Amino acid sequence: MNNIIPTEETHPLTWRLRNDRETVWIEEYCKKNGYFSLKKALKTMCPEDVVHLIKESGLKGRGGAGFSTGLKWSLMSKDNSSKIRYLLCNADEMEPGTYKDRFLMENIPHQLIEGMLLSAFALNVSRGYIFLRGEYIKAEYILKKSIQEAINFGFIGSNILNSGFNFELFLHTGAGRYICGEETALINSLEGRRANPRAKPPFPAVFGLWGKPTCVNNVETLSNVPSIVLHGVNWYKKLSKSTDTTGTKLMGFSGKVNNPGVWELPFGTTAREILEDYARGMKSGLFLKSWQPGGAGTDFLIEKHLDLPMDFTSIAKAGSRLGTAIAMAVDNKTNMISLVCNIEKFFSRESCGLCTPCREGLPWIVKILESLEKKEGHKNDVKNLERLCLDLSPGKTFCAHAPGAVEPLQSAIKYFRLEFEAGISIKKLKKCSNILGIQSNEFTSKV
Repeated sequence: MNNIIPTEETHPLTWRLRNDRETVWIEEYCKKNGYFSLKKALKTMCPEDVVHLIKESGLKGRGGAGFSTGLKWSLMSKDNSSKIRYLLCNADEMEPGTYKDRFLMENIPHQLIEGMLLSAFALNVSRGYIFLRGEYIKAEYILKKSIQEAINFGFIGSNILNSGFNFELFLHTGAGRYICGEETALINSLEGRRANPRAKPPFPAVFGLWGKPTCVNNVETLSNVPSIVLHGVNWYKKLSKSTDTTGTKLMGFSGKVNNPGVWELPFGTTAREILEDYARGMKSGLFLKSWQPGGAGTDFLIEKHLDLPMDFTSIAKAGSRLGTAIAMAVDNKTNMISLVCNIEKFFSRESCGLCTPCREGLPWIVKILESLEKKEGHKNDVKNLERLCLDLSPGKTFCAHAPGAVEPLQSAIKYFRLEFEAGISIKKLKKCSNILGIQSNEFTSKV
């Protein structure tokens, strides 16, 4: 990566980065072809053209779900009787270990703003919000300044570039809840309500913010739109090495690697390339024990999966999810029970409490893991954990919080079951075996 010079043709998201890593403000952004796509769209395209272009490009959501962006846009209500529609940028990046959206907002904020302008034009939207994670203080300052710059240059406001297109953009900082990454919880929070997910249908495209048609897209997703509009579908598709997904993606590795970071790479780049060529391998004296492909809420994979292409289908076939594609390396000296317990504490604390399986199941999982960590577990603890994974699986709760929370647990048991079984207390096992009278059925045959 260090020997590769990013260009507009190969690195559409990051080629404008400064060598000193300072923010690219509007004057420099305009000198680097900034807002060219907006001018092209407003002068030569209609909104339907932009929607069709994005659909043909194959752009998929970069927040983790990987849903087709063009298809999502086409689901927006076609009823033009209501002139109020909203575009929301999901910048509530609270996935542990993930920092790609912050990277884009702090370094190239106008790329996101231009992407929102193009998306708003395509969707006939005149008002947008950036819902920003509250802890991103630096990004908040940069985005506020950048929005004002765009207003001063006439890119935000009324009759933009004499096209008749109007757009207002507001920045909203969240109060710090993981669940706000779920789009309907985000909408509730923006309305001033408790951030609980909503029942679907109706979907936000029909009944969203304040009951109006609303589209919610991720920061990185929106940041891809300007280059697609400027350079076209065929160029964008050829960027990828994958047959599954088009374009490039911000990918990275964290953990005890020599060079943790994030890089823009073509879809289809293998995890091994990212770990060894970009993150420069594990630190001295350590080797890779396991890894999560895209955030704390994705299943663990092991060393044999490193040669898989990083795209949505290949990682799913291996039993995990691409997620945010910011991977975490787990070294051989890390206790899997302690690691998973830490992850589950986070998800338990961040549960909104609306669904019983999630509200009660996650704290129960934490208690069992704490017991196993102290070597004080009961004989059936591992089986109970597996049963809880099923009870919190997709379809059992209102949103994807609980299913995501149990993904690291179920995969850790799958690959490192002996570590979990080693947490069962031998003393308790013997004590139970010696009880005469009332005792659990599991020990009856041994008495």
